Parts: sequence; C-alpha cells; structure tokens
Amino acid sequence: MTLGNGLRWSNKIVMTVAAALALACPGRAAFGPQGDHADSVWRAQDEHGSAQQMMEQDSAQQAKARVREARDREQERADRSSELYDSGRDALDEEQYQQAEEVFAELAKANGPQADAALYWKSYAQSKQGKKDSALANIAELKKRFPQSRWLKDASALEIEVRQSTGQPSKPENQSDEELRILAIHSMMNREPEVAVPLLEKVINNPRASQREKMQALFVLAQNGSPQGRQVIARIAKGDSNPEIQRKAIQNLGIFGGEEARKTLAEIYASTSDDSIKRGILQSYMVGGDKARLFQAAKGEKNEALRQDAIRQLGLVHGIEELKQLYQNEPSLEVRKSILQAFFLAGDSQKLVEVSQSEKEAELRLAAVHNLGLINSEDSAKALQSIYAKDADREVRQAVLNAYFIQGNAKALVAIARGEKDPELKKTAVQKLSVMNSKEGTDYLMELLQK
Repeated sequence: MTLGNGLRWSNKIVMTVAAALALACPGRAAFGPQGDHADSVWRAQDEHGSAQQMMEQDSAQQAKARVREARDREQERADRSSELYDSGRDALDEEQYQQAEEVFAELAKANGPQADAALYWKSYAQSKQGKKDSALANIAELKKRFPQSRWLKDASALEIEVRQSTGQPSKPENQSDEELRILAIHSMMNREPEVAVPLLEKVINNPRASQREKMQALFVLAQNGSPQGRQVIARIAKGDSNPEIQRKAIQNLGIFGGEEARKTLAEIYASTSDDSIKRGILQSYMVGGDKARLFQAAKGEKNEALRQDAIRQLGLVHGIEELKQLYQNEPSLEVRKSILQAFFLAGDSQKLVEVSQSEKEAELRLAAVHNLGLINSEDSAKALQSIYAKDADREVRQAVLNAYFIQGNAKALVAIARGEKDPELKKTAVQKLSVMNSKEGTDYLMELLQK
C-alpha cells in the first residue's frame, strides 16, 4: 500500500490504522484474515521497541521519576487523609455515628498529621453511640500518644461527660437547645453586641460545648462584623481553640475581614510552624484577593510545598505579573512547573506559548505544552499548531498530540496525521483518534485504508 506521493507505508502505520479502526468501528473488519497475523507482527515490533527504549533510558531521568513518584504518593496520602477527615465530619453532622467512628478509626490508624483529631472524633462518635468504655479508652490513647495536642482540652471535657453519663446516646432535643441559645445570642448581637460578643466567646471556649455550637457561634461573630467580634475571631485564629475552630476562624477572617484581618493573618503565618494553618491562611489571602501577601509567601516561604501552594493561589487571583517575576528568578525546576500551572489557572496562554517556544529546559517546555492543552480555546489550539511545526523535539511533539487529545481536537490531530512523515508520531496521532469517537477521526481512518 502506498501514499499519494509514492511513499510506501511502514508496516507499523498500516497495523496502527487497522487497530484504530477496530476500536473506532468495531463492526468493520479492517484487514480480513490477515488481521491476526498483522496484529502479532505489530505487537512483536512494539515489544522489541519498548524493551530497547527501557534499556536506553538515562539513569538521571529515572532518579527524577522516582523522586516525582514518591512526592506524588505522599500528596495522594495527604489528599486521602483530608478526604477521610471531611467525610467523617460530614457523618457526624448527619448523626451517622457508626460510620463516623469507622472513618476516624481508619484515619487514626494511619498515624498522619490529623491522628490526634481523629482519636478525639472517634471517641466522640463512640460516646454518642453509648460505647462508654471504648470512648474512654480512645481518650486515654489520645493523651498518651499526643501529650501536647491542642485537642486535649476538648478530650478532657468529653471524658468528664462520658464518665458522668449513663452510656445512652444523647437526646435529639439537646441539639435544639443549642440552636435556640445561638439564635437568642444572634438576636442580641444586632442590638447589644457588647453583651453578645462575650457570650459567643464563652460558647467557643467552652470545652463541653459541641463542635457544631462552636461553629455556629463563630459564624455569628464573623457575619456581624463588629470590631469586638473581629477581635475575638483574631484571638481564636491565633490558636485559642482547637485546630479545627482555628482553621474556621482563619477562613472567616479571609471572607469577612478587611486589611486589618489580613494583617492578623500575616502575623499568624509568620509565627506558626503548622503547615495546615499556613495553607489555610494562603487560601484566605486568595479569597481576599491579596496578591501582595501571596507573592511574598511565594518568594520567601522555605517550605517548597507551601511555596507551590502560594503560587497556585496567586494564579487563582490572576497575579500574572507576579508569576512572571517568579518564573524569571526561580531556580527550582519543580517550582517553575507549579508557576506554569498557575499561568493556566490564571488563563494566561501567552506566557505558556512563550515558554513552550523559547525555554531551554525540555521538561519545562513539556509542562507548558501540557497546560496549554488544558486551555480549550482557539488561541491555544493555534499555539499548539505553531509549536508542533517549529519544535523538532519528539517529546514536545508527543506532548502537543496529547494536548490536542485532552482538548478533544480531532480536527487538529487529523491535520497532523495527514502531513506527518515520522512513523511513530503518525502512529500516536492515529491511536489517539481511535479512542476519541469523533466523526473526523473515523472518516480519516477509513480514508487511509481506502487509498
């Protein structure tokens, strides 16, 4: 079989088209009885090529890949812990105490950064089910494993409550009493904030008050916006309560506070060593549109993971000029990749095009192309077309093909497949077209076989 210009197709391209059509059009036979043999030839060629590629891999690249893989696994564990914690709290809010107990038991067993909180909430869920002995045992474990935990005050209050209880689950009407108290204080807040604020602060600092009641009290303080209320929220944000209440106070400062609130957040950021608190403050800066402090954290934070988080938040507030400065002066390859991702978050395809075309470091050019693929626009598609035409690096061209695939741009892939003389790149384009379920792709594959 030959192409229109007289060039003979390689066996691999022919086999690729056959396999692609088998996927795109499973009801059509591409090669008849020779198909099985051709498929075996293709697989043998691929296996030989894959083995050769593995042997030729550079050891430095392998080391980098292992480091990235370890970092990704660590991030996955952190994300999993955060998801577990949130699901456990949701279960508590819905009074699904058995489910909450199981979730927090798993989180405590993992012994991650939230293990002390997990032990507390596991004990709380058990106490709600009347599991008195189990709740006390977990409180004892919390005190033994985490003698400096900020959950100890709440745990001690829970221990007193459990020891005094009969072991029966608390009655539903108690929750209504909590809500009535908050509603009464809320009403007073509008008329006499100087009286209501100390009452709300007392609720928040009361270790025997439920977490839900504390959260409601905190929200009332933040929503009212009185100077006295903000002072209380600032104190709580600095660590006067358990970590969960502290993070909520930080969030409220970002939502309801002004410049004074952000100054308070900056003081807390500078004084704390708790990464989760710092991360919460960065999110609050983003909510408040505070580019200056996000830029400062992105430049000066010693923890690279937090720096990358600040950079991503900077992208969300459209801090393009700040990101350009960071990219120009940043020595770390991984951080520069995060900056490229932030350009995507900011919707700035221009800088990504510039990097993909002029950056000397191949990994960064690949990262820029990948992020361009995430911006599904006509400008992005044209930029990718220009990159493919100008950059002879096969990896970069493979990245462009993948970017088109992510965009669902079958038309661009067909255009490349028509003109590409490199058999491997042509094969990649055809393979991607085969799984896109597009009319343009299917028509092109049939056209190839009919020549």
